[in-house]
Amino acid sequence: MARSLIGGLIRTGTLPNALAVAEPDHDLRAALARDFAIATHAVNADAAHDADALVLAVKPQVMKRVCTELRKIAQAREPLVISIAAGVRIGQLDDWLGGNVAIVRCMPNTPALIGNGATALCASPRVSAAQRALAHDMLGATGVALWLDDERHMDTVTAISGSGPAYFFLLAEAIEEAACAQGLPRDAARALAAQTCHGAGAMLRADDAEPADLRRRVTSPGGTTQAALDSFDRDGFNAMVMRAVAAATRRGAELSKQLDD
Repeated sequence: MARSLIGGLIRTGTLPNALAVAEPDHDLRAALARDFAIATHAVNADAAHDADALVLAVKPQVMKRVCTELRKIAQAREPLVISIAAGVRIGQLDDWLGGNVAIVRCMPNTPALIGNGATALCASPRVSAAQRALAHDMLGATGVALWLDDERHMDTVTAISGSGPAYFFLLAEAIEEAACAQGLPRDAARALAAQTCHGAGAMLRADDAEPADLRRRVTSPGGTTQAALDSFDRDGFNAMVMRAVAAATRRGAELSKQLDD
């Protein structure tokens, strides 16, 4: 995800010399320097020492250690801190960074790699209007970015847009397998499934109509689409999706609680 953000920022006009990255893995660090011509460091503090914004693109399990390493810098320079870690609350980040820190918690997703990400952001009270604009510009460089007023919604955001691409890929995989089971060659099944999903998503964004209205436009009474939708309904498709999203939302809350233990 950090690579996606870096690529998006440079693609939308940020100069490489405005960015510095800390990456402990030597090979990944070398690749970032080679691909983006940015400054790279093995130690977090070396990348962060004069930054106006710190993007914490690390796993939740190591976030406390990273914040502890950056506490002196956060207290001395008072930068904007942007976290993209699932389940890590603003209050936890603030405690680990020493308190009274301007923090934006956000959840991007992997389509940011191609400039089609979906990101929700939530700010702590100490985030200024200028810092909100900076965070929005940074995350908006990889796709759509929108603000939430209530941090409690972030676990649901994680379940929808953070984890959502996996659901989409699972659907495309299932369509491909179903087409092959009906005798369609795999290369044709994959190409048609991918383009159909892509086109449907593009229509959903381009049209102001509700998803249900778009679905009804495709569905002729008694036709092939209706037969498929009836089958989905008999198998409890909507309830299955509800349970899946609820499970992902619960897991986000569990990750947060584990970090308190």
